[in-house]
Amino acid sequence: MEIQLWREILDPYQIAVDELITKFNHIIASYRNMGQYSPIEKVQGRVKTISSILEKVQKKKIELDRFEEKIDDIAGIRILCQFVEDIYKVVELIKNRSDMIVIDERNYVENAKPSGYRSYHMNIKYVVETLKGPKELDVEIQVRTLAMDFWATVEHSLQYKYKQNMPQALRKQLLEASQSVSDLDCGMSEIRDEIMDAQNSFNKKAGIVADILTNIQNLYKVANKREILKIQDEFLKVYETGDLKQLERFHKELDIISEGYRAQSLK
Repeated sequence: MEIQLWREILDPYQIAVDELITKFNHIIASYRNMGQYSPIEKVQGRVKTISSILEKVQKKKIELDRFEEKIDDIAGIRILCQFVEDIYKVVELIKNRSDMIVIDERNYVENAKPSGYRSYHMNIKYVVETLKGPKELDVEIQVRTLAMDFWATVEHSLQYKYKQNMPQALRKQLLEASQSVSDLDCGMSEIRDEIMDAQNSFNKKAGIVADILTNIQNLYKVANKREILKIQDEFLKVYETGDLKQLERFHKELDIISEGYRAQSLK
């Protein structure tokens, strides 16, 4: 198969990966803009390289001109979550979308592979627009915790190094490490509410501070410099207290001041 033909075949898969990453990142931003905890912590994506496709074709004895219909993970999306509970929220989120049609699911979170691998796999149909018109593609989505992803990355590197001949002692160590990852995820789930409260407070505070600084910056265009310096000093004193309620009160008062200047400018 000519290199140029490979590029033409794989280009739509890159479009799918780029679009899906953008969509999942938008979901993260939407949650955070509303001051809510996002079940998605991070999203990654890739298109299989030509060499990886050829290796899989050879391993599975697939006819080269039929690899698109036989390989369902040419395009891959990996969604990372903080907690196991978030995995299932993301799964439901995907199922409820009209632009992603789930055709297969494999729950390796509750039913880990013999190696110790844990993750939730979904195969979806996704349509992209190309110069030749719409094209429906298979995309694999893996949803896992950050801890699961660390283990899987290490295991993948070792599998690549040893192929099918990984030493038994190393396999045993990986399996034990997988159990440690599972224990870690369970431990994090037990204090999940506390962690989420802390993160929500941090995000809320960051949003309020950003709004205050924007307001102060805008006031430089319309207000007296001495007054602005006074406002800045007051803000720094409130910020140093670390008291979210005081910060919220200052934010509201500054909004009233800013609104007053806006009203004056319209007269």
